[in-house]
Amino acid sequence: MASNNLDFMFYPKSLAVVGASSNPASFGCDFMTHVTSYGYKGKIYPINPKQSEMFGLKAYPDLLSVPENIDYVISLIGVNNVPALLSQCAKKGVKGVHILAGRGAETGRADAIQLEADIIKAARDYGIRLLGPNCLGVFCPETGLAFGYDFPREPGCVGGVIQSGGNSTDLMHIGALRGLRFSKVVSYGNALDINQNDLFEYFLNDSKTKVVVSYIEGLKGDSREFLKLLRQVTAKKPVIILKGGRTNAGAKLTVSHTASLAGSGKIWDIAVRQAGAIPVRNLDEMINMAVAFSMLPPIKGKRVGIAGCGGGRSILSVDAWADEGFDIPALPEEIRQELKNRGSQIWDWIGNPADASITIPGDAYSMTSITAEMAKNPAFDFIATDAQEDPPFGKDRFVQELTENIQGFIKARKENEKPLLVVYDERSVGITEAESWNYQTRAKLRTLLVNEKVPFFPSTDEAARAVNELIAYYQRREESSRM
Repeated sequence: MASNNLDFMFYPKSLAVVGASSNPASFGCDFMTHVTSYGYKGKIYPINPKQSEMFGLKAYPDLLSVPENIDYVISLIGVNNVPALLSQCAKKGVKGVHILAGRGAETGRADAIQLEADIIKAARDYGIRLLGPNCLGVFCPETGLAFGYDFPREPGCVGGVIQSGGNSTDLMHIGALRGLRFSKVVSYGNALDINQNDLFEYFLNDSKTKVVVSYIEGLKGDSREFLKLLRQVTAKKPVIILKGGRTNAGAKLTVSHTASLAGSGKIWDIAVRQAGAIPVRNLDEMINMAVAFSMLPPIKGKRVGIAGCGGGRSILSVDAWADEGFDIPALPEEIRQELKNRGSQIWDWIGNPADASITIPGDAYSMTSITAEMAKNPAFDFIATDAQEDPPFGKDRFVQELTENIQGFIKARKENEKPLLVVYDERSVGITEAESWNYQTRAKLRTLLVNEKVPFFPSTDEAARAVNELIAYYQRREESSRM
């Protein structure tokens, strides 16, 4: 493996955008927008022989015209032009080049395969690392590097090793809606040089990354080295992996997407599990796991206290948690007595799950009060609250009750060390529904959960699966540490 100091990709002091443009229909304009709008503080050199200025910056006809050396190059020109570009890079001290363009080995054409071989030979001769081809590149909010619009700008602890460009942007956009924040995410494409092994080794030692998520179509480089690295990473931080091409039909597509050879899905899952990582089947499951591991502390046991559901939903909630092997203990008598002492009329009726449909306005038993008591009680290892159900109330009471419940869940989480999550559906709506007070209220409160960094899940089933993996991971890690 080549030198794995990849800081030049994430922390370059200067970069050149080759193929920079002010044409809004071009990648050259997109990437200039990204490097100028996300807060990148280093020197930016737009390279375009037809323009002398863009985005308020002096443009240069080629790299050799730039007066200083350059750390990192974003190449937006055709892949056939890369060999000549590398020759210029070698003379400007460039450490790494991101190659956006595709139409390389993934086409299956002999001349394209030969071109990639020529590119990697030249790069190695010059001592230059390559990212790509056929990839979107690097997102590092800490330094203001990005490859897409509307990514979350607040740095976080989730790192991404994503072979697909589209899946990497989906990860950021969908994950941001759930409160995920990222340390670094890399779309690495064909992996002609820098591959998943390089990136996992980097994230192993990256103090800013606490959780690693990965989408892989096919392993590049040494597969045994990959599994070795995976064991090393999972010993320190959780790794969630989504495999593309698990089926025969999917495997055929990976070849034309990133020139990857996919393997058996079952064998993959077994190998990944044995290495301590968590295999997932789709992007939504990956995001659920990332939410659990980045926003919940380690959960020590499987006793769950449930609050917020109506009668029927309480039954479904219990079934979902029980299906994943969780215990739903009876509500401790001291909680009933506490609410009785406060004047509750239904103190002897409440249980676990705490039924939201039996609450009486003004009574001491409310979702806020029961959640707070559950969060303090040692009978439960964690609390799962529910804000999905639409109560059959008019606007004013609906808004008041749902708002009070969400605020109460947040307050209980802040005031207690016990882990707490919220089940909060996120079914998309049309423009007409989006204008209604019902959905606007839900959207406002969902944003409040994100701002308060409270983990929430679209369904109880998804929450239970994610928490189950969370508990199992930390149990494995604790057992390994004793050996």
